[in-house]
Amino acid sequence: MSAKFKVAGWLALGVVAGALTTMQLQANARSNLSPLPLEELQQLAAVFAMIKSDYVEPIDEKKLINDAIAGMVAGLDPHSQFFDKKNFKEFREGTTGKFVGVGIEIGMEDGLVKIVSPIEGSPAFRAGLKSGDLISKIDDSLVRGLGIDQAVKRMRGELGSKVQLTIYRKSENRSFPVTIVREEIHNRSVRGKIIEPGYAWLRVSQFQDSTVDDFAKKLEELYKQEPHLKGLVLDLRNDPGGLLEASVAISSAFLTKDLEVVSTNGQIADSKASFKANPDFYLRRGGNDPLRNLPAALKKVPMIVLVNEGSASASEIVAGALQDHKRALIMGAQTFGKGSVQTVRQLSPETALKITTARYYTPSGRSIQATGILPDILLDETAEGNVFAALRTREADLEKHLNNGKEEVKDEAREKAREEAREKLEAEYAKKNEPPKPLPEFGSAEDFQLNQALNHLKGLPVLVSKTAVERKAEAKIDE
Repeated sequence: MSAKFKVAGWLALGVVAGALTTMQLQANARSNLSPLPLEELQQLAAVFAMIKSDYVEPIDEKKLINDAIAGMVAGLDPHSQFFDKKNFKEFREGTTGKFVGVGIEIGMEDGLVKIVSPIEGSPAFRAGLKSGDLISKIDDSLVRGLGIDQAVKRMRGELGSKVQLTIYRKSENRSFPVTIVREEIHNRSVRGKIIEPGYAWLRVSQFQDSTVDDFAKKLEELYKQEPHLKGLVLDLRNDPGGLLEASVAISSAFLTKDLEVVSTNGQIADSKASFKANPDFYLRRGGNDPLRNLPAALKKVPMIVLVNEGSASASEIVAGALQDHKRALIMGAQTFGKGSVQTVRQLSPETALKITTARYYTPSGRSIQATGILPDILLDETAEGNVFAALRTREADLEKHLNNGKEEVKDEAREKAREEAREKLEAEYAKKNEPPKPLPEFGSAEDFQLNQALNHLKGLPVLVSKTAVERKAEAKIDE
C-alpha cells in the first residue's frame, strides 16, 4: 500500500471511528442498553477504510455505509429492511395507495400483461383500455419474458412523462399502440358487488391509508343496492397486508364494540398493546370515524371470509379476529403466516428503517407466526384441485423467519409436495408448450372458491378439499 493510500485509509478509519463513538455516546445517553461492542465496531471501521483505500476503483462512501446498514438489517428477519431513497419512495407509494403510472390493475396471461381492470378516471381508462386487453410491448420492450414486477416498473415513471403500450384486443383480433401520459393514480384497494339478490362480495386487496374510507363507501353502496343482505363474502385472498390500524378498523366493522381484535408483544414498552373494536384504536388524531354510518345489520349479517396462502399480516389479523369471536366462517387455504409487526422509523427525509418490533396474537392468544390461520373449511383452488397452491411461498419457507415461540421442525412432506407440484407443472408446460391455465379472476362467475362460499351461505353442499391438510410451524434445520 502506498503512503498516500495509507494516509487516506487511516483518515477514513478516524472518520468512521469518530462517528461510531458518537453513535455509542448517543445510544448510551438515550437508553439503558449495554454499550456498543467497541472491538467489532473498530473492525467495521477498518474494513471501511480498506475498501475506501485499496479497492480496485473508487467507491462512494455513502453507498458503502448504506450497504453496511442494509446488510445488518437483512440479517435480522425477512421483513426488516433499510429503505434508501428509492425504496422509501416505493414503500410510501405502497402504503398511501398513490403512485405515478397509467392506472390499470393487471395480471399475466400467456406470458403477456393482462389488464384486469382500468382504474376509473385514470389515463388508461380515458384512453379506452378494457378489461381483458393484453399488453405485448411497453415502449420498445417486449413484455413476454418479463415478470409482473418488471412490467409494473416499466409502466410507472415521472409525472407527466409518456409511455407507449402496444395492446392486443382479443375480441377484435387486432393490435394497436396507445400513448398514455402518466398521472398520479389512487390505487383502489376495495372492490365489491352484489353477486345475486341478497348476497354480496367485498374484496380488500391491501390495507392502505385509504382502505378504511373506501371500505365504508363500498359497503354503503352495497347496502343501498341490497338493503336486506342475507350473506356477505369478505375476500382477503392474496391480500399481503399493510397497515395495522386499517385491519383493526375492518375487523371493528363486524365485531361488537370493545371486543379485542389483536394484541402485540415485543421487547419495547410500546410493542405491548391490545387493540379493540373501538375507534380509539384505529382513528388517527382528529379524524372522523368512517365506519360511523354503516348499518347496524352489518354486525350480524352471516359472513364467510375467503383466504389463501397469499393472505398475510393485516389480512390474517382480520381473519383471526373474526374466527376467534365466531363472527365469520373462514374458508379457503391456510394463510401465509406472517405474525409479526413492523415499525417504520424515519432516519432522514429520504431514508428509513423498517424493523420488526413485535409478534401479534389473535384474541384467543394464538401466535400465527410461521403457521398462519387454518380455515374452518379447506377449499381447493378449482373444482379439479389445486394448480399453484403448493408452489406458493409462505412465511415458514423464508430464510431467517421468526419462530412462533414453539419448537419448529422441518416439514419434509411439504418440501416433497412442492417439488412434485413443480415437476408436474414443468411436465405439463413441456408437453403442451404453454403455461398452465391461469386461475379465474377473483369475483368472477368462474371463481370456484367464491361459489363454494355462496353455497355455504345458502345452505347448499360445499366441495371441500380432499387433499389439503394443516401445515405446522416449521424451520430449516442447519446441516
